[in-house]
Amino acid sequence: MDEIAVSTVVYLPPEEIYEFLVDFPRYANYSKHLREVRKLGDGSPGTRYRLYFTWWKLHYTAESNVTDVTPPTRIDWNITKDIHAVGRWRIEALDDLPADAPDDAETACRVFFEVEYDPTTVSAGDIDLPRFVSLSWVIEKLKPVLQTEAERIVERIVADIEGRPRHVDITIHTQPGR
Repeated sequence: MDEIAVSTVVYLPPEEIYEFLVDFPRYANYSKHLREVRKLGDGSPGTRYRLYFTWWKLHYTAESNVTDVTPPTRIDWNITKDIHAVGRWRIEALDDLPADAPDDAETACRVFFEVEYDPTTVSAGDIDLPRFVSLSWVIEKLKPVLQTEAERIVERIVADIEGRPRHVDITIHTQPGR
């Protein structure tokens, strides 16, 4: 399994962050490659999503399922079509404000976006590839795109959830081939 994980500090209570993150269809507003999200359910376990992605010459529909929620600290999900992948949003309240916190900050949490996936579970028949393009080439090219996209989503969500843009320090946690 490969892993992509990014985290950052958000200056709001866990409950407000959780309510924002559980509204998954909104994510299409933050992603360069996610065009649309269709939701079947209320966000609780069992809720299904269809995610419509485009990248390069590829168009792909992923299907995911919320597997567990622990308000206000965690949302777990898995991909149910074509690739073995699981992920989560985690929210950890910080005991103290960071030294560089905004002057009006009263509370802080570290928010994690984590995805574990097995690129070997995708087969060429699962994705409509252009002629003469190998699946292994696409997977290698897609890995840095996934990392950049995870960072972009976190940066845009922080600006929206806090109600103002600011510099966001993102910590990248990776364990390829884990």
